[in-house]
Amino acid sequence: MCGIAGTYRWPDGKVVTDRLTGTLAHRGPDGSGRYSHPAGDGEVHLGHRRLAIVDLSGTGAQPMVSDGLALTYNGELYNAPELRAELTAAGVRFRGTSDTEVLLEAWRRWGTDCLPRLRGMFAFGIFDERTGDLVLARDQLGIKPLFLLRRGAGLVFASELKALAAATGGSLEVDHAALVASLLYYWVPDSRCAFREAEKLPPGNWLRLRADGRVERGRFWDLRDVAAEGRERARSGDLPDLGAIVEESTRRHLLSDVPVATFLSGGLDSSYLTALAARHQPGISAYTIGFRAEDAKFEAMPDDLRYARRVAERFGVDLHEIEIAPNVLDLLPEMTYHLDEPIGDPAAINTFLICSAAREAGVKVMLSGMGADELFAGYRKHLANLLALRYQRVPRPLRRGVSAAVDRLPVATSRRGYRSVRFAKRFLSFADLPEETAFRRSYTMYDQDELLALVDPDLAGTVEDVLTEHADVYQDNDLDDFVNRMCLGDARMFLPGLNLAYTDRSSMAASTEVRVPYVDVEVVRAAFAVPGDRKIVGRQGKAVLKEAATSILPREIVYRPKGLFSAPLRAWMSRDLAPLVREVVTDGVLVRSGFLRRDALARMVAEDAAGQRDFSKHLWHVLTLEYWYRDATSGSGQSTRSTA
Repeated sequence: MCGIAGTYRWPDGKVVTDRLTGTLAHRGPDGSGRYSHPAGDGEVHLGHRRLAIVDLSGTGAQPMVSDGLALTYNGELYNAPELRAELTAAGVRFRGTSDTEVLLEAWRRWGTDCLPRLRGMFAFGIFDERTGDLVLARDQLGIKPLFLLRRGAGLVFASELKALAAATGGSLEVDHAALVASLLYYWVPDSRCAFREAEKLPPGNWLRLRADGRVERGRFWDLRDVAAEGRERARSGDLPDLGAIVEESTRRHLLSDVPVATFLSGGLDSSYLTALAARHQPGISAYTIGFRAEDAKFEAMPDDLRYARRVAERFGVDLHEIEIAPNVLDLLPEMTYHLDEPIGDPAAINTFLICSAAREAGVKVMLSGMGADELFAGYRKHLANLLALRYQRVPRPLRRGVSAAVDRLPVATSRRGYRSVRFAKRFLSFADLPEETAFRRSYTMYDQDELLALVDPDLAGTVEDVLTEHADVYQDNDLDDFVNRMCLGDARMFLPGLNLAYTDRSSMAASTEVRVPYVDVEVVRAAFAVPGDRKIVGRQGKAVLKEAATSILPREIVYRPKGLFSAPLRAWMSRDLAPLVREVVTDGVLVRSGFLRRDALARMVAEDAAGQRDFSKHLWHVLTLEYWYRDATSGSGQSTRSTA
């Protein structure tokens, strides 16, 4: 796991590449390198920062150069042993044991045809000295990031957006359409980028730059096709052995020459992975978090620690407990910097603090249960959208009465919050809507009218574009299974745009690699071969995964109430951050610039303070957006206004 960067036919490419690579130092504290070579009428420069995980010797150093190919690579290949054996049988001789060398030789033999054969997480740039071509590629599901920026015939790329911003001297303009999208979702979709010129290479895609200036793009893996293949498997009754597939993925994800530990929240996903990992690596360490007692009580948070302790005791896991009582005033700007784009999910703080504690204990690699909820319909929104179909059959006068009654209930008092009331209000905000609109509303921050009231009126067209993009992505399939349509939407948008993004950025800020065994191509194929009525059974989400987990986990863990890998936001917002909220709402940069409307923010603060509605998550995201916007615009010395 590393940081990669480079330039292709870019002015001052050597200096720029060194600047890019230096910005990524936290991603790879174990080593650095640069490669240079003529390319057409310019040069190519590849940079690398190394976090040594497999083959700790010098033979794993990068950029790796061999017989006319140069590679800078970030990731892990979990089928590297099989690929190595196949290449060895074909006559390839390897110098070391790294998966980097396997990737380089696979490329030499198969070119872009090697990409669908790769099982792992990766982003890389590879240069061919003979042709002068540079190819960039990103893994199938978007686990690893790759940002790029093109100007004329030149290109710069890096693992982090902040590196591109630094390398271009603060000349990048904020894309206000991306900021509108971030307000809607509380994260920037993978299809957009917070700066206008920059872009993210889409998951499962490659980009080739030729020395004569031609540019080619290709896609080697498409989730829409995988879901369609899964539908046909399900129709034929070819249901996968999910338990065996998840265990095999977990075993592969333990491949490492340094210690591996796990996240262990005490919920199903992390408990299942931890139990499977302990089967193959007895005595494995695990890390879990708790919160200040007063914060957890105010938020009515479940006691996840006791479940984590039971799993650890049962499977002989060395459990490390971390109490999170962070100075959020200090952490907020730090996390905003590391997250690269405005991401308003406080779970990023949890990941950063857990990874920091693990790193201090000498652990470089962690396994996470990320992805299971998206693929197996484990979020409350999945069940809620199914329940909404039934609710719509209730006579309209009765629905109006229920809505009016719930609207009068408070979501909090001065002493505690009422989670069930928050859930009820949330449910009723989308229960009467059509499918795509309801699904969007069930997990985004605002409806269309609320978002229009919050932002500059000149951005009304941009709001429409952002909402249309969601509809286009959600409806781009021919699945006849409502649950799997939701899972596909999540796997294409929510997973790469939020969960994989913050996991990569916050863990790498702590120089730690996080692996996600559920987000594995074979697990994903299996997930979409499971019909929706096997994923949600009655009121049980992830039913098929729970069924598989009962082979190793006790039922009290498998069927416990769902926990939340989140933070006590209401407590933080009402105590630690209340003065900052007032400052940002009355005199923040976003308000003074006209991007956000002061009156709409003030109404949110008032309704939240009165306990009428829960706007803690919305206001937290406004704070993250404010800090990000300050940093993004402070160094440019020019107007960043753009509605493009």
